[in-house]
Amino acid sequence: MTRLADILPQASASPLGARLVAGLTADSRNVKPGFVFFALAGARADGLAFARAALDAGAAAIVSERAPDDDTASSFVVAPDARLALAQAAAAFYPAQPATIVAVTGTSGKTSVAAFVRQIWSRMGASAAAIGTTGVITDAGADYGSLTTPDPVTLHANIERLAKSGITHLAMEASSHGLDQRRLDGVRLSAGAFTNLSRDHLDYHRDLDEYLSAKLRLFGELLAPGQPAVIDADGAFSDRVIEACRARGLRVFTVGAAGDDLRIVRAQAGPDSTELVVRHGGAERTILLPLAGAFMASNALVAAGLCIVAGGEPERVLDALAHLRGAPGRLEKVGERHGAPVFVDYAHKPDALEKVLGTLRVSTPGRLMVVFGCGGDRDKGKRAIMGEIAARCADVVIVTDDNPRSEDAGAIRAAVLAAAPGAIEIGDRRAAIGHAVAMLRAGDALVIAGKGHETGQIVGATTLPFSDHAAAREALAEAQ
Repeated sequence: MTRLADILPQASASPLGARLVAGLTADSRNVKPGFVFFALAGARADGLAFARAALDAGAAAIVSERAPDDDTASSFVVAPDARLALAQAAAAFYPAQPATIVAVTGTSGKTSVAAFVRQIWSRMGASAAAIGTTGVITDAGADYGSLTTPDPVTLHANIERLAKSGITHLAMEASSHGLDQRRLDGVRLSAGAFTNLSRDHLDYHRDLDEYLSAKLRLFGELLAPGQPAVIDADGAFSDRVIEACRARGLRVFTVGAAGDDLRIVRAQAGPDSTELVVRHGGAERTILLPLAGAFMASNALVAAGLCIVAGGEPERVLDALAHLRGAPGRLEKVGERHGAPVFVDYAHKPDALEKVLGTLRVSTPGRLMVVFGCGGDRDKGKRAIMGEIAARCADVVIVTDDNPRSEDAGAIRAAVLAAAPGAIEIGDRRAAIGHAVAMLRAGDALVIAGKGHETGQIVGATTLPFSDHAAAREALAEAQ
C-alpha cells in the first residue's frame, strides 16, 4: 500500500504522512477504512460538513483548504488548493499512463475528435482508447460513463487500467468544468487541441470570457512550453487561442480553411460524405471523408492534426481519414421512411443545432424536420436562441422535453416556443418522435436533436430509461 506522504507532499511533515492509503474519494458516502477524504467546497455543499462522517467511516485523513477548530483537526492535512491536491494525489496513487495522451477542448466536436483520433491510431496499428462523453472506448467496445471529463479518481483509475491492459495511445475530451475543477491535472499530456467556442455552460461560467479562460487552462497550464497545440483556425475565438498558445511557448499547428499546417483548399459536400482537397507540407491531396457536414470535416482535420503532432506519419494519418466512422449519436442515421432519413444528434447548444440543420439543409430536397428540447437547471438564455434557430433553419419544428431535471417541463418548452412561431408542442419525447416519423414523406429528412447517445431522461431526481435511437426505430417500425 501507499503512504499518504508519497502521494500528497503537504503530508510529508505531518504525523499523518506515514499512514497507509487504501483509496481516495471526494464523496464521503464512498469512504472506506484507510481512504483519504478530500473535503472540497462545491456549489451546493462544503465537503467539510461531511468530515466527521468520513472519519466515522474509517478515513485515514481529511484533506481540505482549512482545518476546523474542533477535535477532528488532528486528522486534517491542509492543502492550498484541495482540488489540485486531489488530482495530483490520484495521479500518484494510479501512476501508470499510456505513453501518448492527447486532450481536446472546445464547445462542440470534442467527442468526434477524440473518437477520430482513436480510430486513426488504431488503423495505424497502435493500441488506442478514448475517454469522454460516450465513456471509455477501445477497439473492444465502450464502457459508458456520465461525464465528459470524469472526476480525478475515476479518471486516473481508468487511465491506469487502460495502460495496464496494453493501451499505448489515449485521446481525451477536456470539458470546461473538468479543466476549471482541476480534473485533468496530473495527466501526462503529449499534445492538446481546440475546436471552437460558442455559447454553452453559462449556468456555470459567468460569461463567455470566463468560459474561454477555463478552456485555455489546457494550453496555459497543463501543456508545457514546447509541446504542440492543434487549433481549428476557422473559429471566432481561434485568434485568442493561438495568441495564448504562442505566449505559452507552445508549438502551434493550425487546421481548416484558414489553417497554415493542414489547410482545406476545397470541400464538396454530399449527402453522406465530403470530398476534401487539403494541403500539408506544400502538397495537395484529395480525401473522400465518409462524413457529412463542414463541421465534421473540421473535426476530422483537428483529429488528423493531433495524430501528426503526436508523431504519426502524415501520409498514413491522412489515408486513415477515408475510413472514419462517426461517434455514437453524432448525426447518426438510424433508419428511413419513404426514403427520408432519420438522424439522431447530440446537438444541445445553439451553435451545434445550427450546424446540424445547415448540414442537412444542403442534402434535403423536401422538408427538413427537427425534434428537440432544452435541458432544465441549465443556461436558460439559450432556450429562445435555439427556438429561433430551429424555426429559421427547419421547415417543421417539434418542441419536446429533453432532461427537465428539477424545472417545470412546460415552462422550458414555453421559453423555446416563444421564439419558434408555428412550432408543434408535444411534451412526451417518445410521442414527439413518433409524430415526426409519421409525418415523413419522400424527400424529407428528420433530425432528433439534444440527447444523442444518452440512454436516460432526467425528470426530477430520477433518470428514466430512454433512448432516441430506440424510440426512432420503434416509430419507424410502427409507421411502415
